[in-house]
Amino acid sequence: MKILVLSRNKNLYSTQRLVEAAGKRGHEVQVVDHLKCNITIEKKKPRIYYKGEFLDDIDAIIPRVGASVTFYGTAVIRQFEMMGVFSTVESEALVRSRDKLRSLQILSKAKVGLPKTVFTNYSNEVEDIINQVGGTPLIIKLLEGTQGLGVVLAETKNAAKSVIEAFNGLQARVMVQEFIDEAKGEDIRAFVVDGHVIGAMKRKAKDGEFRSNLHRGGTAEIVELSDEEEIAAIKAVKALGLDVAGVDMLQSKRGPLILEVNPSPGLEGIEKATNKNIAKSIIRYIEKNI
Repeated sequence: MKILVLSRNKNLYSTQRLVEAAGKRGHEVQVVDHLKCNITIEKKKPRIYYKGEFLDDIDAIIPRVGASVTFYGTAVIRQFEMMGVFSTVESEALVRSRDKLRSLQILSKAKVGLPKTVFTNYSNEVEDIINQVGGTPLIIKLLEGTQGLGVVLAETKNAAKSVIEAFNGLQARVMVQEFIDEAKGEDIRAFVVDGHVIGAMKRKAKDGEFRSNLHRGGTAEIVELSDEEEIAAIKAVKALGLDVAGVDMLQSKRGPLILEVNPSPGLEGIEKATNKNIAKSIIRYIEKNI
């Protein structure tokens, strides 16, 4: 098969591992920068032009589209879909999961456990918002934040009011979310491929930090999910229409609470923590579907 990895940097760990796994299984693989693709729209003949040639006879693509370029990345994926190319992440599923508010609404409808969350249109009723999530401490998240950026822990009511009002003044849209104290700065990342959890790790925040993201200095170790946690992860991915995704969740007194479903999760942390070949599982998923 001819497989393209849509990635802006061929030297990234995840990109290299996917190229390696595809090559070992006898596939022709190429890394393509999706931002340098030109989309040619013509009646009954959608095509993509890249570095002086049309990308033809492609069997599958593996999108590694960053949050900051979701709009154009999605357009490129959609064009490949119109050309009859299989994608490990469908364009509409990428759009749904990247919209934090929309994804939470979809997960709520699917009856997936979630932290209490409030979103408003720059409301002045800040105290009511704080009360609706159970008071302080609480979490304030920018809708566009990634990798722990744009996430603030407000430990007092005055601090929460100040931060929310500041974001409102900047017209930066935020969600206010309850703080799960019993999680103790830890969360779980479950990696789902084709409806199965193929690996899971527990991430722990470094001292003095509440965000467990590895990019923020957190550490990770392998973890075995409970049946309830595994079901929640698979249910969340299915609700958003994804087949390859990372599901972040908190362990709480009322069961697993989904924080986010990532349509382009990194492989380095999960592979090193679990010692599992996640890249190979993704390539096998492609083989199964073509």
